[in-house]
Amino acid sequence: MDKSEKRFERDIESFLISPAGGYTQFNGQNADGSWIHTRQHDVAKCIYMDVLCEFIAKTQPKEWAKYTKYYGDGAADKLYHRLETTITNQGLLHVLRNGIEDMGCKLKVCFFKPESDLNPIALERYEANVLGCARQFRYSTSNTNTIDMVLSVNGIPVVALELKNQLTGQDYVCAINQYKNDRSSKEFAFRLNHRFLVYFAVDLYEAWMTTQLADGNTRFFPFNQGSNGAGLTGGAGNPQNPNGYATSYLWEEVLQRDSLLDLIHRFISFVKEKEEVVKNGVSKTITKEKMIFPRYHQYDVVRKIMADVRQNGVGMNYLIQHSAGSGKSNSIAWIAYRLASVHDAESNGLFDSVIVVTNRVVLDSQLQDTINSFEHQVGLVEAIDDKKNSRSLAEAINDKKRIIICTIQKFLFAKKDMEKFRGRKFAIIIDEAHQGQNGESAKSLRRSLIDIGAAIKEYSEEAGIEEEEVDLTDDYINAVIGQGRHDNQSFFAFTATPKEPTLESFGTVVGVNPERKPIKEPFHVYSMHQAIEEGYILDVLANYTTIKEAFRLIRVSEDNPELIEGPASRALFRYYKQHGYTISQKTEMIMTNFLENCRYQIGGKGKAMVVADSRANAVRYYLAIKKYLTDHAGQCAGCDVMVAFSGEVTLEDYPSEKPFTEATMNLDENDRYITTDKKFRKAFHSGQYNILVVANKYQTGFDEPLLHTMYVDKKLRDVTAVQTLSRLNRTAPGKTSTFVLDFENAEDDIREAFLPYYEAATLEGSTDVNKVYDFRSKIRDFMLYNFDDVETFNQFMAAQAAKVQDATALGKLAGMFRPVIERYMELDEEDRYTVRDYVRKFNKAYAFVTQLVRLHDRDLFHEYQYTLHLIRLLPRDGKEVLGNIEDKIKLEYASLTETFHGAITLDEKPPAFVPSSSVAPKVPNKKKDTLQSIIDKVNERFSGNFTDADRVIIEGIYQMFMKDSEVQKFRKYAKNNSTELFVRSLFPDKFRDIVTQCFMDNNDSFAKLFNDSDFYQKVQDAMAQELYKALRKE
Repeated sequence: MDKSEKRFERDIESFLISPAGGYTQFNGQNADGSWIHTRQHDVAKCIYMDVLCEFIAKTQPKEWAKYTKYYGDGAADKLYHRLETTITNQGLLHVLRNGIEDMGCKLKVCFFKPESDLNPIALERYEANVLGCARQFRYSTSNTNTIDMVLSVNGIPVVALELKNQLTGQDYVCAINQYKNDRSSKEFAFRLNHRFLVYFAVDLYEAWMTTQLADGNTRFFPFNQGSNGAGLTGGAGNPQNPNGYATSYLWEEVLQRDSLLDLIHRFISFVKEKEEVVKNGVSKTITKEKMIFPRYHQYDVVRKIMADVRQNGVGMNYLIQHSAGSGKSNSIAWIAYRLASVHDAESNGLFDSVIVVTNRVVLDSQLQDTINSFEHQVGLVEAIDDKKNSRSLAEAINDKKRIIICTIQKFLFAKKDMEKFRGRKFAIIIDEAHQGQNGESAKSLRRSLIDIGAAIKEYSEEAGIEEEEVDLTDDYINAVIGQGRHDNQSFFAFTATPKEPTLESFGTVVGVNPERKPIKEPFHVYSMHQAIEEGYILDVLANYTTIKEAFRLIRVSEDNPELIEGPASRALFRYYKQHGYTISQKTEMIMTNFLENCRYQIGGKGKAMVVADSRANAVRYYLAIKKYLTDHAGQCAGCDVMVAFSGEVTLEDYPSEKPFTEATMNLDENDRYITTDKKFRKAFHSGQYNILVVANKYQTGFDEPLLHTMYVDKKLRDVTAVQTLSRLNRTAPGKTSTFVLDFENAEDDIREAFLPYYEAATLEGSTDVNKVYDFRSKIRDFMLYNFDDVETFNQFMAAQAAKVQDATALGKLAGMFRPVIERYMELDEEDRYTVRDYVRKFNKAYAFVTQLVRLHDRDLFHEYQYTLHLIRLLPRDGKEVLGNIEDKIKLEYASLTETFHGAITLDEKPPAFVPSSSVAPKVPNKKKDTLQSIIDKVNERFSGNFTDADRVIIEGIYQMFMKDSEVQKFRKYAKNNSTELFVRSLFPDKFRDIVTQCFMDNNDSFAKLFNDSDFYQKVQDAMAQELYKALRKE
């Protein structure tokens, strides 16, 4: 059996030169191993000029005849020089797409596949492209080095492959080193955007790529499918291929003739980016050029979406779960461009307009730049930014602009200016789809874009009436025809963190669970797991430290009032959090870590973020850090801090100060106020600042690659935890790690927040659409209003819509709700809280359900319109005035103790989301207790200590458990289940058995467990948590 590297090359070559591969063999081996040379390139020029001339003569005979008539026998040389000049000025990619011009002759050097079959000449020219495959390609006259395999388009080399074989002791790393050490970037052939567009390093198991050789500084990136295959959840690498090489997808799919031409036509882009650099203390702007070649998951998602769209047409939904660091902006740009020109099997355009819904200004410009690099056409992309109003959006849609970028909020106001569309079809791409897709803005978007003719036909059939009877002036009918899904709208939703509503709205049904409920998953996945393993983002949980806050409060006043326990406990904790000693103690820890570690990371450019739990505490942290910098000026040279928050903050600690604002607290290098977001980001990226304190700002959408460390002093849950901590995951040259110091969250809290989004998110079950009726019934139990109230309101609103509003209308509207508000206020406090919660849930449920289905229920619609107004008018219960408890208490001591340091691992199976079926209201904690009792409970919670006698009990239980015959079973439970399931369900019965045995063996020592239920629960929970960690580590 031939196991040589040459055999690997021959196997790849044999596919490429087959009819399926579509290439012509220029230089290689035949089936019996003999070498064949059918074409010879000019080594100095790195091109097959004879192939290029033959291609132009065949596909453009009139232009070539004119060209040769003008230049005679020197036509080929003149063509080369003009080609070389144009490539030097505009780049190879531009020349491949647009051709060259010379003395009035317009010559194309490549033809791309037309979108439809309506033009046979265009198809004939496309088929005439000559894609060549050459092995052992010599690229320089100064040495005899050769590239293992080179692929060319009409004589112009565009792809280089270095191929290695582990069976001969080499792998892709050897190929990368060969590019770095033996392929000088100074060579003519290796200039950026001059000949080769991409370089691959390939072995039997993996493929890596780069678009620019820079000698030892060359950066290669993985071009692998993922451990479980493309678009599926998993880690890095490639799955086993039972039918051949694990890397065969590269030559059988990506580099196949049609695919490579498609990549050149509508994937690869050449961009110029401006970057601020500081040299010798002087800041200046430089322009960097780079070639963008899609990563495999980007290539795969675009191809799969387009294939599905062509097969299933308009009206489908697609959820794309792509991690941070996935290159989402480019993926959106590529998909938008494709959708704008995609045709069906009958050569009909599928979409009239592509609408990209985003909340990121940066995407607007990036999207435009990427698409314009494919097709220079004025007005191809219409961005409705902050400088344009909602009317501009309506005009862009009415005028059938091909690609429109806007925010979802603009649809609320644009719909009134939009035409009633008939036969129009839309592709809607949603960026950050987990945000705000179930409110009025999302409803307005769907309603604005419906095909009114088709919607009327569907409604009339469902309602059992004639189309002529559908009255669009009726608010109810007008609203209902916009409900549910519409066959003229396809949604393409992107998010890294899909929640239950996102999965239900856009997910793909992949099967059913044992209860026969549908299981939905994303259409395509590029997981956080894979992105981390491939090195595109850093693992923010790899170096995590949690701190336990311990403190004790004492009452210093004889006054011992009775207070509501929940608010009072929060007030006491808030007192501790904002106490000057607490802030200074944490600042000391933060600055010590920053000065000893963070500032030296990333080549001395490391930056840190402090996440505060309130705007006031953000200001306190800022002032404390400023003071620390002043007090330790020598040690802190070169360090400074910024703060980000909205509005104004007044601190009682600083009564003489004016209100604090973000703008007045942050100064640029010229001591001027920083008043815009763009200037803020630029200042923090510069060398002037390296610490940023935030409060509910810059915790999402803030991509600063130099952020290395985060200090968290805020409770983080669910998606917020993922979004906040992910500010650290961006890569940068020299950045190899991150660090988190967390004062508020436990290790298990963070694990549970990240787990659902580490792999593919799934949803089991579907929302019960009848839940909206259940909520309405719950509201009616309180008899706040009746059917007549609802009808009177709707009749009044309908009458007002038909005329100009007079000076009394608003007063009359408010007056209608007065009796309802009075009845509401007559309820006791708990009932007010409950009914308000039911009204809010009813509104939310109706809004979501009607995105999924049409609800033909006029009464329900009218009640929804009524309760939308009612919820705004119901008075909120005033928070109990606690008075000034600060003069009644004192912080006796406080300490910070490290409780965890290391990597938070996500090796459990992620839990599936399940739609909520409960209609139970939130229950407020209104339990009252004395101030002293509440202080005691807070102290008990945050002291975190057991007595010596308690420790004897715990140690005895622990030892008995570890000697128990079932310990192996519980070790398996710990490794295969979540913390919550282990602590709440699997461990309690075993704990009861063990403590019973302990009590029987030693009654006196363990009696406390059975005499004190709170102590029993406390010991059980603490034991379960510790055993869970211990058993998982073993």
